[in-house]
Amino acid sequence: MRKVLVLNGPNLNLLGKREPEIYGRIDLIQIKADLEDISLNQVEIDLRQTNSEAELIEWIHEAFSQKLDVILNPAAFTHYSYALRDACSALSANGQKLIEVHISNPHAREEFRHTSVISAVASGVIAGFGAQSYALALKALIDN
Repeated sequence: MRKVLVLNGPNLNLLGKREPEIYGRIDLIQIKADLEDISLNQVEIDLRQTNSEAELIEWIHEAFSQKLDVILNPAAFTHYSYALRDACSALSANGQKLIEVHISNPHAREEFRHTSVISAVASGVIAGFGAQSYALALKALIDN
């Protein structure tokens, strides 16, 4: 069975509790359950979260070595982590898919959130659809 890594960056462990007016009330446990429902046993969902940039990069390296596609919500690392960007670029160079997701629309928020250093090396970007952004990303991976 095909496996997809669903990787989440800093503060997403607080999803459902932190700023629900922006991020909603759904937590990562519910997001994983929703993705498993959508996958219809076509895809194994391996959902992880870390507040550590180094750990997130290690997971991207793991995806690279195992030739896994990735759904990535880099959270705050979106805007400045060139190390994460470089790790992500290895995936696309290796023919793997990486879809950058955001629960909120970064372009509708503070100006510092308007820049993503990840987008240029991602296969696609989905943002602003709440937790549904993850589902849209998974559907794109399954269909392509």
